[in-house]
Amino acid sequence: MIDVEFLRAWVWAFVFTQVVEIPIYAYALRVSLPIAFGASALTHPIVWFGFFHPIFDDVPYWPRVIAAEHFAWLAEAAYLHFGFKIKPARALLWALIANAASVLLGFASRAWLGLP
Repeated sequence: MIDVEFLRAWVWAFVFTQVVEIPIYAYALRVSLPIAFGASALTHPIVWFGFFHPIFDDVPYWPRVIAAEHFAWLAEAAYLHFGFKIKPARALLWALIANAASVLLGFASRAWLGLP
């Protein structure tokens, strides 16, 4: 059965991530909005429903954050490089910047506003 609150929290986090990451990718890499959207659209569900699924609550939180963010960074860089011929160094750099921005702003937003 689907936990509606878990799903609702994911939608908020997904929208938040897109609002942060799309402009970074679109501006820095000069890619279209759909391409910029695609990067975290591919990784965010895996991070949320894989690394942070409640069945893994017995695994400490910070190791999951580190593993999830490394996965998102490298997978998004691979998506940009192999899918759209962005040079590897640029893909790695901007995937790191986009993911760092969304996770850091997400933590700040959660601390100050309770969202996402």
